[in-house]
Amino acid sequence: MIKEEIKKALSNANLSGALTRFSEAYAVSRRKAYEGLDFEGIREKIANIKSYVADHLQELIQTFIKSATENGAKIFYTKSPEEVRNYIIELAKKNNVKSIVKSKSMATEEIHLNKYLKEQGIEVNETDLGEWIIQLAGQRPSHMVLPAIHLTRYDVSDVFTKKVEPVQPDIAQMVKFARKHLRRKFLSADMGITGANIAIAETGTLVLFTNEGNARLTMLLPKIHVAVVGVEKLVAKLEDIFSIIRALPRSATAQLITSYISFVNKPEIHIDGSQKEFHIILFDNNRTNIARDPVFKQSLQCIRCASCLNVCPVFRIIGGHVFGKVYTGGIGTILTAWTEGLKASKDIQGLCIQCGNCVKVCPGKINIPELILEIRKRLSKEEGLDFKTKAIYSVVNNRKLFHSILRTASKLQKPFEKGGFIRHLPFFLSELTTERSLPAIADVPFRDRFKKIEQPKSQKKAIFFAGCLIDFAYPEIGEALVKLLNSAQIEVLFPQEQTCCGAPARYSGVMDVAANNSKQNIEALLSVEADYVVSACPTCTVALKNQFIKDLKEQDYDEKIIKSAEHLSEKVIDASELIYRLVKEGKIQFKKLSKIDFTYHDPCHLIRSLNISQQPRESLINAGLKLIEMFESDTCCGMGGSYSLKFPEISGTILRRKLENIQKTEAKLVCTDCPGCVMQIRGGVDKEGLQIEVKHSLEVLAERIK
Repeated sequence: MIKEEIKKALSNANLSGALTRFSEAYAVSRRKAYEGLDFEGIREKIANIKSYVADHLQELIQTFIKSATENGAKIFYTKSPEEVRNYIIELAKKNNVKSIVKSKSMATEEIHLNKYLKEQGIEVNETDLGEWIIQLAGQRPSHMVLPAIHLTRYDVSDVFTKKVEPVQPDIAQMVKFARKHLRRKFLSADMGITGANIAIAETGTLVLFTNEGNARLTMLLPKIHVAVVGVEKLVAKLEDIFSIIRALPRSATAQLITSYISFVNKPEIHIDGSQKEFHIILFDNNRTNIARDPVFKQSLQCIRCASCLNVCPVFRIIGGHVFGKVYTGGIGTILTAWTEGLKASKDIQGLCIQCGNCVKVCPGKINIPELILEIRKRLSKEEGLDFKTKAIYSVVNNRKLFHSILRTASKLQKPFEKGGFIRHLPFFLSELTTERSLPAIADVPFRDRFKKIEQPKSQKKAIFFAGCLIDFAYPEIGEALVKLLNSAQIEVLFPQEQTCCGAPARYSGVMDVAANNSKQNIEALLSVEADYVVSACPTCTVALKNQFIKDLKEQDYDEKIIKSAEHLSEKVIDASELIYRLVKEGKIQFKKLSKIDFTYHDPCHLIRSLNISQQPRESLINAGLKLIEMFESDTCCGMGGSYSLKFPEISGTILRRKLENIQKTEAKLVCTDCPGCVMQIRGGVDKEGLQIEVKHSLEVLAERIK
């Protein structure tokens, strides 16, 4: 079913166009909005404030209940969505409520409140413009902040024309039209329902952010105001709100400040002079369980800005109706797993490509990709693996068998291979070569070629961890690294017992296989002494440096092997960083050759997990090349390891955008520092028949050394 939804979304040009235009504009506007501010400092404060809430949630709930009660509000605290709905329905019946107006509230979306109110014969009208459009269209929001972002003005005009009355697809006219119709709803409503962005425990105050002023009318005009507030919106004290006020509008819509910020303390006086009723429903629905979970409690640091959606390369091509449920995108996947149950996230969790783009913009410092990996681990543990997956990972788990199969495949591929590429595959495999050509497996893997390389003997030594792609598909990258290190008088060692870094298993949640790969590699790489352990694949570098330790700890390996993993980690360095240092120190020097233009693609793990970006560029410039930066150089190419095999249609769509950005530079050489990115981009270039070379930076540098 998810495959059908993806195909439908990808065929909707209006959807991808609207989301892409917004994403591009958002990136520029967000940078301007944060100019002069210390974003890292702001988000560190928010993370600390919200982390404190998670650690003291029950205490803060009770403090808020006491403070708000003293202010005159009627408080109802419940863990059950059903009890929230029943409370509101009973309150409505008791007060003969016929019509309700609502301002934007994700908490009420979460419990499907509108559906239940309608079943009771109560009229419900959303008053946020986007929410009203979605309500009329009979859809659910596709974005947590911009619920109708997937609709064009022509779509909106059609909705208004069919459901209300004819109106032209002119934005100013439609806004005026909506204002006129909603004003009547405000004036006739018996009850107003809002959410809240922040709830201050010490003062019992609710804080609401809006751009249209509809929340104020919802609170002030009807005789009854009900606020449905998730307990994660709590902060301890008044001063805690200021960092959130700075970050929320800038991160959500790239505004310096939202149009309206409302502070609600106590029941207001109605316009007829009577005392209004003010009810606050504090709503749990598993939030306290999240707070107790040592891994997932960081998700409570979310301030619902949806900036993670705005920068997600997957979200912007398939939207929230595919990538999400009530809550959308990466953070929505995590919230779905807790509010609707782990199994509810099964299909959508796989849509995360693990590029990490969301991590750098999250004002709550939530590591969304890491939490999605945790969902995969728990799903794998809870549901087990199907026969096909078990078979694949039993092979990966056996180094000799795995390598034997790759060697055999290099012979069997001959009918499909031409010029180093496999351009067409038969039957059910054909989809894998629709958007890109695949690399042929090398006739002679790097591990065999290495044995024949003559090297200078040196005191300085580096162990090379090749990873699967360099070892069996791109051995020339490994040869380039050896040549560069040898020129700096560093001898390269290659332990033959090394195997897959475990990434395929790790990113699929199959942790016993990942941990076994980690153990095998630690033993192999520490079997010889060296100054460095070098990888030319950032995914492998991250595994060697960080993941091996985590894998072994999670699988309860003994302390001795964990200590070995920590010792190995201290020696690990990415090839791009080491070569940069050697060039800067003058230990690697280049010939004076004619300058050629190149553009650079930043691999996701290199720029985000390892914080390496300028170093490979500077090495290439030092070698006499001229850099032409491409648009969105740091946006994922769509590879994502096995992601491109699971979702080739998404991977291919992301790749096409990358190729367009490359072509716009007019450079005839693309450099990158990840063999996976080489595979993706080079395969796309070949498929499109473009006259562009795609090379690992090490290959280009090795061609130019003295």
